[in-house]
Amino acid sequence: MKLRQLDGLMAFWKVAEHRGFTAAAADLEVSPSALSQAIRQLETRLGVRLLNRTTRSVSLTEAGQAYLARIGPALGQVIDAGEELHVLQGRPAGTLRLNAARISTALVLQPILAGFLQEHPHVQLELTNDEGFVDIVEKGFDAGVRFGESIHRDMVAVPLGGPVAVAVVASPEYLRRVPAPRHPDELVRHNCVRFRFAATGAIYKWEFEVEGRPVEYEIQGNLTISDTMFGIDAALEGVGLAYTFEQLARPYIRAKRLKRVLTSFSPTFPGFYLYYPSRHDQPSKLKALIEYVSRRNP
Repeated sequence: MKLRQLDGLMAFWKVAEHRGFTAAAADLEVSPSALSQAIRQLETRLGVRLLNRTTRSVSLTEAGQAYLARIGPALGQVIDAGEELHVLQGRPAGTLRLNAARISTALVLQPILAGFLQEHPHVQLELTNDEGFVDIVEKGFDAGVRFGESIHRDMVAVPLGGPVAVAVVASPEYLRRVPAPRHPDELVRHNCVRFRFAATGAIYKWEFEVEGRPVEYEIQGNLTISDTMFGIDAALEGVGLAYTFEQLARPYIRAKRLKRVLTSFSPTFPGFYLYYPSRHDQPSKLKALIEYVSRRNP
């Protein structure tokens, strides 16, 4: 078998797995155009069309389905054999692709990444920041990091960093203009930095604990953001009240650049999770990260 034909087999297998060229190209670390060319050459050699391509989707032809059924298990065994060798040698290797919101990166990933990479020097970590909730399987990621309540049930989730406390903050200058609220009901008199979910377009309702029960508040304000990290910056500039995490706000509160309000009403949430598909055979690079995270969060 020629080497180029093996390249075409891998290209076809990955495009079929991801149902798209972009994620498959990222998985194989090649350009989508190179991937497409490899598959065209494979189709030419075989004399059949394997894929139906449109501007929006990729699907298998009948011949493609039959061909995948024959080559898929064999190529899977080749990949598994390589992973098993890494495990036997005690050195997980390869590119580990993670997807996380910027706030997840700042709070729970950044503190562990250096240690993980030092412990596993043969792993190359590729981190993509994305505020929307993405399908990590479709987009070619090995795992993601999100708030626990936003993780799909068909995923395995491992806690990262423990519970997180909410903090509502504002600059001293803003609070000189508008007196600090003493109860969440008083938020109607304040300019609040709003957050819009990228996936749904909905505005996040601020959550509080009022008389022992959770209560959501629809807030108003003249600034709406889609990057959770920007809330702190807006508060520092005196725009208004920001709903954020205490861990992020703590340095600015200590420096007296921000003041915390509504402390007794601010809830604590379970926190962030590393999540990944519930497959039996995880690649060694992902197993290494799961094991490292579990050791740090017993």
